Amino acid sequence: MPSPKHPFLADRKVVFLLALFCCLLWGSSFPAIKNGYALFGIAPADVASKLVFAGWRFAIAGLSLVAYAALSGKPVRGLGARAWGQIALLGLAQTTLQYVFFYIGLAHTTGVKGSIMNATGTFFSVLMAHFLYRNDRLSYGKAVGCAVGFAGVMVVNLGNGLGGLLELDFTLLGEGFVVIAAFVLAAASIYGKRISQGLDPIVMTGWQLAIGGAALLAAGYAMGGGLAGFTLASSALLAYLALLSSLAISIWSLLLKYNRVSLVTAFNFMVPVFGALLSAVFLGESILEWRNGLALVLVCYGIWRVTQAGPGAPSGAGIGAKATART
Repeated sequence: MPSPKHPFLADRKVVFLLALFCCLLWGSSFPAIKNGYALFGIAPADVASKLVFAGWRFAIAGLSLVAYAALSGKPVRGLGARAWGQIALLGLAQTTLQYVFFYIGLAHTTGVKGSIMNATGTFFSVLMAHFLYRNDRLSYGKAVGCAVGFAGVMVVNLGNGLGGLLELDFTLLGEGFVVIAAFVLAAASIYGKRISQGLDPIVMTGWQLAIGGAALLAAGYAMGGGLAGFTLASSALLAYLALLSSLAISIWSLLLKYNRVSLVTAFNFMVPVFGALLSAVFLGESILEWRNGLALVLVCYGIWRVTQAGPGAPSGAGIGAKATART
């Protein structure tokens, strides 16, 4: 399904600035979430309360967007059974499932490492787009960019010191869950691009966040979780996380609607840059280790190569048509 045209949102400079802004917001979520755990007194092993924390964040973000859309005159009800089913599936995948893995993973790794590991979602998006969209094939430049960026992700997980070059500092519950979350997000984003062709992206984003957030709340409370310790600081932090979610995901959905998947998602490589820098500032984590510095250089080069690459040549009209139909 070809993307509709939009002169403003398809302009390369606009895409560049808006995508960077989204990545800055998402990068700030790494230290914000870890600070939220501390402010609300959520222990690393308290999975249920983490789900409640995430649930309130996304439910507030989603309902705020729905209210904004309604005040703007957009239709927020009567979308049809098929549309509601698509939105619900998107919300349960992109918000609920992804953040179950993301929040647990981030609790078992550092903000710097979590932000860099999260960049693996870019590779997943580029690879899936190759098979799903005829105008977004994997080219040599994209392949090189993904390979170099992935090397950066691997570097940050090398063991300390020269003696640990072949030792990976990787755990399933920590870095592994962050990678799984990145894969789920990549798949859900491509699905969201498809259904956004027939829905307003703001309305779609609002309802999927609200549905996904409600599912997180239900799961968290059912597991015995809760959220206590509301103060001015903790409430402000929760409000900020809700705001960044609604704003960043709405803008990202608009960019995906009017541009190639690989062009937009390549900017995800900047999330670890912002995440690592902000984690170093607000969490006091080290960014000066050689692993972190080299990893950031590699992921930045990776995004440059992917965005400089063209759409890539279609590899068989028949295969492409069938793959596109599945989207």
